[in-house]
Amino acid sequence: MSQEKRKPRAVDVLPSDGGWGWVIVAGCFMVTICTRAVTRCISIFFVEFQMHFGHDYSGTAWIHSLVDCTTMLCAPLGSFIGNRFSCRVAVILGGLLASTGLVLSSLATSLEFLYLSLGVLTGVGFALSYTPAISMVGAYFSERKALAFGIAMSGSGIGTFILAPVVQLLIDYYSWRGALLILGGFVSNLCVCGALLRPIVLKEDEDEACPLARDSECGFKAPTEKEVLQTKMDKYSFLLMPDFLVLAGSFLFLANGCSLPFVYLVPYALDVGVSHHQAAFLMSILGIVDIIGNITFGWLTDRRWLKRHRKLCYMFALGMEGLCCLFIPLLRTFALLVPFSVLYGYFDGAYVALIPVVTSDVVGTSQLSSALGVAYFLHAIPYLLSPPIGGWLVDTTGSYTATFFLSGFSLIASSLLLFRGADGVRLSATRDSPCQGAPATQAAPHGRPLL
Repeated sequence: MSQEKRKPRAVDVLPSDGGWGWVIVAGCFMVTICTRAVTRCISIFFVEFQMHFGHDYSGTAWIHSLVDCTTMLCAPLGSFIGNRFSCRVAVILGGLLASTGLVLSSLATSLEFLYLSLGVLTGVGFALSYTPAISMVGAYFSERKALAFGIAMSGSGIGTFILAPVVQLLIDYYSWRGALLILGGFVSNLCVCGALLRPIVLKEDEDEACPLARDSECGFKAPTEKEVLQTKMDKYSFLLMPDFLVLAGSFLFLANGCSLPFVYLVPYALDVGVSHHQAAFLMSILGIVDIIGNITFGWLTDRRWLKRHRKLCYMFALGMEGLCCLFIPLLRTFALLVPFSVLYGYFDGAYVALIPVVTSDVVGTSQLSSALGVAYFLHAIPYLLSPPIGGWLVDTTGSYTATFFLSGFSLIASSLLLFRGADGVRLSATRDSPCQGAPATQAAPHGRPLL
């Protein structure tokens, strides 16, 4: 009887693609505001840090690159804590660390202090919150997965739209120290978001959650060491999949190019004579259009006629974003930079929303959390190196042209690399679509929320 009580109840309810799932989407939406939108707004501090500490472009750019790098480098740690304990614990812990890092940054006396407090401590906090929150959305949704991810990831855009002018006003009224202190209080809302992430057990994870294995004669028996090891290896079996390896290579080029415009758009605008508030407004435009890209691409790629072509849509968004970067050196007025912000923001929102969707199509829902941890981990080194390299190019050439060319060609290369596996998007039809059936090795995504 004691053994029977230890066995988890059978999971016999499909994820409703609604209900508490929309609360999870709302929580993830707020997490993306507090992590990715705040990271983007750090570029608004760029000139302030440079003037206060007297460093060149490349030295100051290390702050933004460290935040991005640490967030992605520690993404597997966020996945591990989410899998080992719960996504709720990971997000709450991340909120405490990120808030502490921003508050300490307001007391910085050197650029090196900011490297540690803002770059490392805050970045680790963001890492523990970001990946687990995204993976929870994938667990609660099946049919409307792309739309749910689009809405959740749109927090990055709407957060940038709201925070960019607000941060500039905070700097004007309270200096950069006061602005960082207030941001620290704002980011503590991650703890509230984490409390909303009610765990769910997927049917394909049921055997892993059960500490006992079924025996034909005795009912249950303890799993062998070999079976336990096999279960752990299965969590990362996607690392041997050719389609995932191609996707991983694409992520490296993507990460090398996508962060540069967010770091250097405001300094470039100021360099060509745009006012501080207009430069911050460019980031707001980019952010609000980002939302449209998130939601419309999410909705479109959930349509039956386009669902099997998600990867092609993802490639198109990457390629168009790269082309936008190649044209920015020709745009030297506020009126010309506005269309750039609109186009770049739209396609940025489109591909960001599709990253977890395309990854899920390749590896399946049960391995999504681990796969996202690896995917975002691959962003780490390019995020660390590309902003300082971009700053070095500005210092060396005296213009931003080479920096934006580096960004554009990297994004286009990321898109072209995926042509090898463009047909692999049809995996989505067999992995996630109940009308087409699921592979024998993966059960349909049944699940029940746990109180």
